[in-house]
Amino acid sequence: MTDKRYKETIHTDKNNYEYITITHDENGVRIYTLKNGLKVFLAQNFDSPRIQTYIPVRTGSNNDPSDNTGLAHYLEHMMFKGTSGIGTQNWEKEKVLLDQISELYEQHKAEADPEKKKEIYKKIDKVSQEASQYAIANEYDKVISSLGASGTNAHTWFDETVYKNNIPSNELEKWLKVEKERFSEIVLRLFHTELESVYEEFNRAQDNDSRLVNYELMDALFPTHANGQQTTLGKAEHLKNPSMKAIHKYFDEYYVPNNYAMVMVGDLDYERTIQLIDQYFGTIPYKELPKKTPVVEQPLRGIVERTVKSPTTPRVQMAWRTDSYGTREAMLADITANIMSNRGEAGLLDLNINQTQRMLWAQAFSVGLKQYGYFSIVAVPKETQSLKDAKDMVLEQIELIKRGEFPDWMLPAIINDFKLQRMKALETADGLATNLYDTYIKGRTWEEELNEMDVYASFTKQDVIHFANDFFKDNYVLINKEKGVNDKLIRVENPGITPIKINRDAQSEFLKQILAEKTEDIQPEFIDYDKEIITGQVKDKKLSFVKNKYNDIAQVYFIFPLGSDHDRDLAISTQLLQYLGTEDYAPEDLKKEFFKIGVSNDFKTTNDQLTVSLSGLEENIEKGIRLLQHWMYKVKPDQEIYKQFVETVLENREAMKKDKNRIMTALTNYTKLGEFSRFTDVISKEELQNSEVEIFTDRMKRMFAFPYQIFFYGKNLENFKTYIDNYVEVSSLEIPEPKKYPEPETDGKVNFINYDMVQVEMSKIGRGHNINNANLGKINVFNEYFGRGLSSIVFQEIRESKSLAYSAYVSYAANSESGHPDYVTTYIGTQPDKLQIAVDTMSELMNELPEVPIQFENAKSTALKQIASTRITRTNIFFNTLRLKKIGISHDFRKDMYEEIQKLDFNGIKEFYRTEIKPLRFNTAILGKKENLDMDAVNKMGSFKEVSLKDIFGH
Repeated sequence: MTDKRYKETIHTDKNNYEYITITHDENGVRIYTLKNGLKVFLAQNFDSPRIQTYIPVRTGSNNDPSDNTGLAHYLEHMMFKGTSGIGTQNWEKEKVLLDQISELYEQHKAEADPEKKKEIYKKIDKVSQEASQYAIANEYDKVISSLGASGTNAHTWFDETVYKNNIPSNELEKWLKVEKERFSEIVLRLFHTELESVYEEFNRAQDNDSRLVNYELMDALFPTHANGQQTTLGKAEHLKNPSMKAIHKYFDEYYVPNNYAMVMVGDLDYERTIQLIDQYFGTIPYKELPKKTPVVEQPLRGIVERTVKSPTTPRVQMAWRTDSYGTREAMLADITANIMSNRGEAGLLDLNINQTQRMLWAQAFSVGLKQYGYFSIVAVPKETQSLKDAKDMVLEQIELIKRGEFPDWMLPAIINDFKLQRMKALETADGLATNLYDTYIKGRTWEEELNEMDVYASFTKQDVIHFANDFFKDNYVLINKEKGVNDKLIRVENPGITPIKINRDAQSEFLKQILAEKTEDIQPEFIDYDKEIITGQVKDKKLSFVKNKYNDIAQVYFIFPLGSDHDRDLAISTQLLQYLGTEDYAPEDLKKEFFKIGVSNDFKTTNDQLTVSLSGLEENIEKGIRLLQHWMYKVKPDQEIYKQFVETVLENREAMKKDKNRIMTALTNYTKLGEFSRFTDVISKEELQNSEVEIFTDRMKRMFAFPYQIFFYGKNLENFKTYIDNYVEVSSLEIPEPKKYPEPETDGKVNFINYDMVQVEMSKIGRGHNINNANLGKINVFNEYFGRGLSSIVFQEIRESKSLAYSAYVSYAANSESGHPDYVTTYIGTQPDKLQIAVDTMSELMNELPEVPIQFENAKSTALKQIASTRITRTNIFFNTLRLKKIGISHDFRKDMYEEIQKLDFNGIKEFYRTEIKPLRFNTAILGKKENLDMDAVNKMGSFKEVSLKDIFGH
């Protein structure tokens, strides 16, 4: 394309900083490049006085040394351990010991004799003990949370390592000071305990069925390229034999300003922000990057077929290699994936496979990487079908594309949907910032990214047909995921780490200076719901309106005070509706009609509410309402489709019973609520099979005769009022009485499910007192201080000191409805041989609340800053009122919480703990492989019972 709509323009600001903008860019992005090569992307968003920040580094697991795979990811973890200034009480003494540890690791890596390696590891453990007396665990997180930051995290992938923080705008300079310190040097303190935590993350990945398939897929798809040959978590033998010197070398080579960027979107001033970034990051020197020889994959010449096994439902995944992100081939692959699957709406797989229930489920997608990419299809057959059947069915759909047997309207509808999804994404600070950092990582310009939609729109149906015929050959990877025992699991002995000192009360000089620097506080703004929400009446229905100030996308919600407690089978009725049509429209034609007008529909059933919603361009919302109501009023019963639906439901139920995460969720609910709850009270197989379809369709036909309210989020209320009256009938049915479910006391039961996995997962649940609104502020601070987050007491003790788990937390959850109890939940995922000490450690922490005044003040300050800098916007303005109403509140309760937290001292938290948490008895849910369990440890927890899948699922 020669005539581009979006073009780069160069400007100079008042301080002589040169920057680029793009013509017609409604996001107002400015792109600066400092003298040391640092790219800076800035954009304004005034939703709240906060800034979403990302620091994307153009390096990831693809740059790992071949004998140190997993290094980039491990380095990412170590970036949270501090520097010579952050996280130390005496750097000179600590450094001597860290150097010794580094040398010991080199000896450990070089040593081949297993017994000698163990002896060296004991020395590492001993010296690490000495070094830990000078270290301050998690001080980076203490520093960053003192600013009121949220979302503090990072991730590593093929070609990227991205560091994330959302900060109050008044703390910008302090944040830059902290990050400059962090990106200037790396200190590998508390190394061996963090290494063990990374190994626990590796174990979690082994128990993750999707990773198992993906690793095999990528290995076959990229037999020589790092995309397939180096996983982000690395190989087990490399994780157990790390090199601190190699990590330092990697940091020095790749963590240079010409290889990372600053992305900031939010409440910022362009000129001041770039000056501050230059002041702090402009002094870090430019450095040439290592020369890399590009790896060129040979074309796949045939079908590469592999098989993996795990306890979950069988499925097949196929993939064809594509060119890199942004290339013509990658873009056509993306379009083709959407012709196959467009968000479950009207693609060929959606309509010809999922809608007709020919198999359990199928989906296509494309992934564009910095170098290469792939087009993939996942298909889950029914129990009566083979994996080959599933493969053949999806290949049939590809043949349809090759022959051009897809409707002419589909391609423009897909492009319009792309534009709509991008509009939604870019309206938020995080959405825009994410797009910017992804553009940087992939080596593209913002101009190219903005012009991308016009490039997509230039492709014709004939282009897609030519592409499909050239691209889809017998040159793909086929992974058969069978149900069975995974014989590739790696089980590793506990290395016997001695708990290290974490020095909770200590503070570095750096942290003291940050805390001493005062910034002008952001004042909280509490919302007046009565002013922000315009209300009215449509016949006997309440109408609420919140103005969309951002774009032309509108949403309308029909909210019925009728949920699964009132009607157990309401949710399954809305699910069945998705497969049915009317006299005027076949089921697949209804999907097509919604997709053509760019309006999506959603049915969400909770225990006390059904919400039916539409979302799309405001000009098409009335068409969407007309189509929705035609569908619901005129739904055509079809017993044959219903029989297929029942088969699908029953097979999905069986699939749930094989999925580790679903099992753990069900087991936790069973442990919390007992044998009879809304989670186990489901329609039986016999009732499903013996029912007439009309039982379910009649529910939908009469739904709009029940009372409900309407919420409209858009720009033009007056226009909405001109037509909504035509779609509202006066209520003629009453809401039935809800079923009451017990909320039994938790009294020491231990429920266990046997599942073949590397780790063991344990959750303890305690029933508390009924929700007390006066405690909501205390709960906020307690969770921050004690149970959640990188600097919480639990995280420090379980992970930092004793390296017992990758994931561990304690969470106090207030009930969402008055008159019902709060719950306290603890969770640990760890190796079976660490379970006893993990349980003992958690019990000690829960038995007496540790008192760390510095940490309490930090948690309190963080809670206050987050409330002060958060603003309620968009649809949340309305939905917050619904949530608050359930606990008897009609105003912005954050004001009460803010005032409560301001007055709170540690004695208040201690008293809250003494009365609300310490007296609780807990039930315990355990998921793991029985032969690996320490039954003596388990029996000490309470009354042990091995429960069945039928017990916990109710079917």
